[in-house]
Amino acid sequence: MAEQNEAVTAAAAEASGGAAGSAGTPGGGTGEGAEQGNAPLVRRATERGVAVITLNSPANRNALSARLRAGLAVELAAAMEDDAVRAVLLTGEGPAFCAGADLKEVAAERAGEPPPVSAPGMPELFSAIMEAPKPVVAKLNGPARAGGIGLVAAADIAVAPEDATFAFTEVRIGVIPAIISVPVAARMHDRQLARYFLTGETFGAAAAAEAGLVTSAVAREKLDSATEEILDGFRAAAPRALSATKDLLGRAEAVAPRERAAAIARLGELSAEYFASEDAAEGRAAFREKRSPSWVL
Repeated sequence: MAEQNEAVTAAAAEASGGAAGSAGTPGGGTGEGAEQGNAPLVRRATERGVAVITLNSPANRNALSARLRAGLAVELAAAMEDDAVRAVLLTGEGPAFCAGADLKEVAAERAGEPPPVSAPGMPELFSAIMEAPKPVVAKLNGPARAGGIGLVAAADIAVAPEDATFAFTEVRIGVIPAIISVPVAARMHDRQLARYFLTGETFGAAAAAEAGLVTSAVAREKLDSATEEILDGFRAAAPRALSATKDLLGRAEAVAPRERAAAIARLGELSAEYFASEDAAEGRAAFREKRSPSWVL
């Protein structure tokens, strides 16, 4: 019964343009308690050049209600516009990273009620993360389901505690994981992707790392230090080169075999541009003078 409930919540998400879950399982939230008093549903704070964006609706396992989606979109956009921000860390408050869509809102919308606020759908949020000009790291604080897994896959790097779990349960009730398949298929290896999409089984963080869904699975007590090691790498990188390298990774995936020669030629020109830049000159000078470059935080 628990697995069936989890499958229903995941399927509801796809039908609503997002993802869903139920309050009592890792698969979702009902919307009850989504308003945390006067606290915002999404928090942002900048720490040494990193914007830490926290999903702050633990009472419903950070379900992706319209208000939370709207808040997340606003904070992501603000981080991208802030010159003091070099990268984004996305995490959650409470026992779950993200349960998926808010089932209470899904039911209301199916009954003809408008959403409480105008908010982007899951495709827009995934695109905002994947196409962001700055790196985004997902630091999981617990399980992810449905649209929550989409957020994990959309991030450039994802670190999960070993006790986190994941599942694509749509096929068990006759639907498909359509929307989240775009970011997820870009991350997971083909064989594991086929297994977990086709079986709907639950898998752990170690299996997620082996499959490419997350970058690494670490002991919970090492989660903070493992994440900081990654963030310190961003802090040591030249901001312009960091942004261009993320863009390069996205474009490299799209190169067809017959276009490789032309792509290599274009990239040669891009490489020459960066080697001739002021940042490159500063990097070479710092190396010669045995000091940190001026951009290091």
